[in-house]
Amino acid sequence: MNEKPPRRRRQRRLSDAERTLWGEVTRGVAPLCPPAKPAPETEASPKPVAAAEPPQDRVPAPVAREPSHPPPLAPLGRRMRQRIARGSHAIGGRLDLHGLKQREAHAALLRFLRTAQTRGVTLVLVITGKGARGGESGGERGVLKRQVPLWLRLPAFHELVVGFEPAHVIHGGEGALYVRLRRTREIG
Repeated sequence: MNEKPPRRRRQRRLSDAERTLWGEVTRGVAPLCPPAKPAPETEASPKPVAAAEPPQDRVPAPVAREPSHPPPLAPLGRRMRQRIARGSHAIGGRLDLHGLKQREAHAALLRFLRTAQTRGVTLVLVITGKGARGGESGGERGVLKRQVPLWLRLPAFHELVVGFEPAHVIHGGEGALYVRLRRTREIG
């Protein structure tokens, strides 16, 4: 078997207009990770032709990186909802917020979800209540039913919550939520 070595291609040199254009494109770009230390060059080895480097007097400004954000909330999915309703996927805990004021309910929810996550629970049921129909007592009704989903979308809950959905009728229907929790990352 007689294999030929692969042919080397000659690199085409960029024109001045192409170099200028490339410099404009790369001016505001910052590397994702710091470049590796270059190997020491010897006099005998020829320098490789660079694609086109921006002029040395222009150093690109560092780009401010945003802190890493968790992914957006995700729905539970049809199969998981079916397993929960049938009882083949266990609910790791229940929190009933009936009768609590908003401030109390918010604190209780945050504390409950943190504790559940610490225990390694992946799914909990949060009961908000449906609210009285018609607002018979003159006050605003169904406040927690509206507020809890908003709270679960807040940054304070992002480290805890993967997603949530209204519960099945057997678990409270519109007056309850299944909340899926993130697993804790083990720092080793």
